[in-house]
Amino acid sequence: MSDHNSNSEDMKRILAGLQDVDYQDKTVLVTGGSGFLGSWMCETLLNKGAHVICLDNYASGRPENTDHLLDHPCFTRIEHDISKPFDPERKLDLVCHLASRAGPLEFEHYPIQILKSNTLGTMHALGIAKKYNARLLFTSTSEIYGEAEVFPTPETYRGNVNTLGIRGCYDEAKRAGEAYCMAYHRQHGLDVRIVRIFNTYGPRMRSDGHYGRVIPRFIDQAMQNQPITIFGDGTQTRSFCYVTDQITGLLRLAGLPGLAGEVVNIGNPVEWTILELAKKIIQLVHSSSTLSYGPLQQDDPMRRLPNIDKARKVLGFEPQVGLDEGLPRMTEEFLI
Repeated sequence: MSDHNSNSEDMKRILAGLQDVDYQDKTVLVTGGSGFLGSWMCETLLNKGAHVICLDNYASGRPENTDHLLDHPCFTRIEHDISKPFDPERKLDLVCHLASRAGPLEFEHYPIQILKSNTLGTMHALGIAKKYNARLLFTSTSEIYGEAEVFPTPETYRGNVNTLGIRGCYDEAKRAGEAYCMAYHRQHGLDVRIVRIFNTYGPRMRSDGHYGRVIPRFIDQAMQNQPITIFGDGTQTRSFCYVTDQITGLLRLAGLPGLAGEVVNIGNPVEWTILELAKKIIQLVHSSSTLSYGPLQQDDPMRRLPNIDKARKVLGFEPQVGLDEGLPRMTEEFLI
């Protein structure tokens, strides 16, 4: 997969967006480093001249996402659950805490693990960063906004979240993770940066079982001419950010100076209904799939639309890849 054309083109695009950010000879710990975003981050950092320690317990990440990096002299991969203590025993410059199950279908089955990775795991990641005086990037989520009432949603919006609902394990754990980060920033002067990620898609994203997020699941169903399963009536919206844009934004936030204590939305501010997405994918893969409707999941937000003015201002971030380009690049992987 690593040398597949779309991936090499995608990597070139990420590196082009990071030309002014220096990771040369930096040592970076990436928790969840064999996950969808984590594996892209590990590979990008290696391409930028960093030494990378990839930590993953493979709860939702997959070894094959980083197998192609194992021969790289600056890459170390360790199987470990960050909700348990860990010490890399080497000087670090940056900790990127990405470890967490994140698929809505996982919330029902693994709520305790999700809570632990974002609370205990965040605490452990912060402790490691403090010990080695390293910077820390925490990947939070648009889900902390809950059923938002302000669109496009800015970082100043405080959220409308149901602590008792099925999504609470993820929403509230990420909110607690943000609070941990700011506590370490205020009490210990730790350089923490928080990113709130909006829906992201691209190669290496799982489509199977509880892990399947909406785009890979729809592609998988469409390619097999199976009914495409839509929760609710499909009028709910999401904003989809291609992986190259997301990783560029994350590593600009993690690497640029002067952003300690900042929280930034990273996403693509173009809104699509789930129904539009399903029809687009059916058309793209010339599928005979029909649409199948099921009950809306509890507390599933009706709209997701990021305000990225801050990302534009402090990171110089601007999404480059729309769905019309990103979806075909992702479907290539399903054909391999």
